[in-house]
Amino acid sequence: MKQIGRKHRPYYRIIAIDGREPREGRPIEELGSYDPSITDKESRVTLVASRIKYWLSVGAKPSEHVAVFIRKYMDKFEKAEAAAAGTPVESAPAAPVAAAPKGKAKTGK
Repeated sequence: MKQIGRKHRPYYRIIAIDGREPREGRPIEELGSYDPSITDKESRVTLVASRIKYWLSVGAKPSEHVAVFIRKYMDKFEKAEAAAAGTPVESAPAAPVAAAPKGKAKTGK
């Protein structure tokens, strides 16, 4: 997660970034956002499910916080993308996502 926003008003972008880059470094791709100041917990997180699935399939490791977001919200955004595309989505359980070891390529932090 890349922190943006101002003092006392955090806002985060969920990004794909090379593990050797600093947290605020140049992202490869933006995959969503997280705004902790929104009171409705369901609308705090936005994800681009298809791109997150792609990055996980090629070996990207999510940070601990991003892994929690993926576990909690991925089904919701997959269904929304499928509805927008007009295709049905299978309700298969999501694969567990492990936290990323430090120093490797990952999505997020």
